[in-house]
Amino acid sequence: MCRAGAAGGRGERQSRAGGSEFRLKKMEFSREKRLKGRLAGDRRGDLYPHSLQFYLQPPTENISLAEFENLAIDRLKLLKGVENLGVSYVKGSDEYKTRLEREIRKLKFPYKALVEDDYDARRKDHISHFILRLAYCQSEDLRRWFIQQEMDLFRYRFNALTGDLVEKFLKYVNLSYGALTARSLPAVQADERLQPLLNHLSHSYVGPDYSNQKNNGKISLEHIDALSVKSFPLCMRQLNKALRDNHHLRHGGRMQYGLFLKGIGLTLEQALQFWKSEFIKGKVDADKFDKGYAYSIRHNYGKEGKRTDYTPFSCMKIILSNPPSQGDYHGCPFRHSDPELLKQKLQSYKIPPTEITQVLELVKGMHYQLACQKYFQLTHDVDDIGFSLNHPNQYFAESQKLLSGGREVKKEPSEPESSQQKLSSQKSTNSCSIPTSSNTEADTELEELDAYFAED
Repeated sequence: MCRAGAAGGRGERQSRAGGSEFRLKKMEFSREKRLKGRLAGDRRGDLYPHSLQFYLQPPTENISLAEFENLAIDRLKLLKGVENLGVSYVKGSDEYKTRLEREIRKLKFPYKALVEDDYDARRKDHISHFILRLAYCQSEDLRRWFIQQEMDLFRYRFNALTGDLVEKFLKYVNLSYGALTARSLPAVQADERLQPLLNHLSHSYVGPDYSNQKNNGKISLEHIDALSVKSFPLCMRQLNKALRDNHHLRHGGRMQYGLFLKGIGLTLEQALQFWKSEFIKGKVDADKFDKGYAYSIRHNYGKEGKRTDYTPFSCMKIILSNPPSQGDYHGCPFRHSDPELLKQKLQSYKIPPTEITQVLELVKGMHYQLACQKYFQLTHDVDDIGFSLNHPNQYFAESQKLLSGGREVKKEPSEPESSQQKLSSQKSTNSCSIPTSSNTEADTELEELDAYFAED
């Protein structure tokens, strides 16, 4: 068993038999205290007398690294749900409250203040908040996002209290407090096990990895341009256009776009043909391509080096990692583009001015994935896309389902049939089977590959 201090001024490690366990400073029970608690009749309810709290004191117990990650992932899912509902519905409306309660119950967080036997839910709420606080205190952008979602979650839960419970809660908490988590970072960063996990959590993607698709080879190269207009998210549509215009993409663009194409079904042979045919139209001859660029493409498909099946980039990885510089076309257009240039781009796609204003408002509020969801709605002429967008390949898969009639178009009954609804009657063979697997290890491997193939 390995222990490491992760909050407070100093870290602490010691070896013990049994497994891997994580210990937060001020987040520990001594053996003696735990025994006294049990002898007193297991008064664990004293730890969380109220289902709502201000998180004034960090947790004080030992948890395994596996539980540490599971608690953090569930909290992250909850906060992303809070963000999505906050933009899709009026905060405080019946629909908003119903959907948020459903999400809280599904993830087993406290949702009713009067439930007596919810110690596990209250404990989960307490510990997971502090874990994500560690992960999201590392930059101003991350802090702002975390605070906003936690405020919305707290507001919903506080408003659900009755008058008597409000009074009890206000007596229970001490309003005079300070946020000190960032001061713990030096100790956390000294722990070689914990810091990589926290870094990963801050831009974590918890959905399917899209590295293996059953529709491999079903995408024809001659259809890519048409698909880019109909079914690519804006980031990939931008990369495809830049490649066609310039007959070249720099390293960041090749990685982001190449893995996306792999995820939608391009085989290795198709990928080699696609990139080679485009590059030789520019300044790269066939021999130079075969000796240089072809190796990195085979590497992406797990045919070179460590033979890792590399994972297409998630939205959070694109938004938070490797921002584009001059001459680059990768990244997230909603995060990395100048708002005026983004506006012009959306205008060129014939999106109405009022809708463009809504997209830009989401961008201004740093809701980049929700801005992309809005772009999906506008380009597919639907009122509700019916999913929470977290991955470019998810965008493609959902678009293809919609266009092939595999998913119901959610429109107001009074509206006339749109051109997009007419398209939904056309059948497509581009169905996607979505696997479920973790991509943490692949992300680490990919970072090594990024450094190795940095040549443009």
